Amino acid sequence: MKRKAAALTAIACALGAQALAAETTYPLTVENCGHTLTFDEAPDSAVTVGQSTTEILYLMDQSDKVAGTSVWFNPVLPEFEEVNNKIERLADNDPSFETIVNKKPELVTIMYEWHIGPEGLIATRENFHDVDVPTYVMLTDCAAKDNTVGIDGTRSELFSTELLYSSINDLATILNAQDKGKTLVDSLKEREASAIAKAQDLALPEGTSAVFWFSSADMEADPYVAGQKGVSAYMMDKLGVQNVVQSDEEWPVVGWETIAKADPTFIVIAEMDRRRFPADDVEMKRQFLQNDPVAKEMTAVKEGRIITIDAHAMSPTVRAIFALDQVASELQGFGLTQ
Repeated sequence: MKRKAAALTAIACALGAQALAAETTYPLTVENCGHTLTFDEAPDSAVTVGQSTTEILYLMDQSDKVAGTSVWFNPVLPEFEEVNNKIERLADNDPSFETIVNKKPELVTIMYEWHIGPEGLIATRENFHDVDVPTYVMLTDCAAKDNTVGIDGTRSELFSTELLYSSINDLATILNAQDKGKTLVDSLKEREASAIAKAQDLALPEGTSAVFWFSSADMEADPYVAGQKGVSAYMMDKLGVQNVVQSDEEWPVVGWETIAKADPTFIVIAEMDRRRFPADDVEMKRQFLQNDPVAKEMTAVKEGRIITIDAHAMSPTVRAIFALDQVASELQGFGLTQ
């Protein structure tokens, strides 16, 4: 945790020395996930639906424009705790359409289309656009991804951090903060390159495998585990690790018998504050792995090869880059390297 906090603080420090970038020229037109957005000027207020976009705006020094936040998995990045405490949290999970509109935002930023999209739980993007509230969906949730298939969508290509960087640049341009966006992207790319180098230096044995467990609807139910093309799969790809789950769905449900038969070399579990399901509690996950008659027989459980990361890092966020570094560091202590 200290390594992660130090790395995140380094990003915040890097934002102090801003690189020069062009001012945004308005009116600005942005193509975003099938919608054309036009801005006559930089938005003065924004509501974030998804922790990812909240933290991106904070990292770009745009917290003064955030009128409300929602959809939280983990505590805010430590360096923004004080700032975040001063901004209204509209909902821990899903805010209502009315709650968002009542804040009179000039921009709504969206992490997941299942919240605001074609079949949005909160509303469609058209609902917001009809009341002159523009919406921006992170490219990480619409590019090369079909959100109508599977619980949280199905990807046609392996997740790439370039989608994350493109969205940061889009938001920076919309908000006339291109210098802050450039500095953030540059620092994230540098951190990602360092994490990838560390992962590649591990030289893990051929056949090293893993499963990433996000949560379960019930402790007796099959778990939601990472598919082969999402963010967790991106981490496994950089680590040179096989995913025991072969579905293209973002979070397919797979039985423990199937997982145990594959016998992953190590297991990564998500820690979160959210309590939608019993298995959101990381201690419930640990107890299950140690006591379930099937799960406890896995080699990873017997040998203590279990890594805990932020749930938010299993989604397409800036934290995924730091989680890659964390997992690579912890794998060094498992005695697996050749």
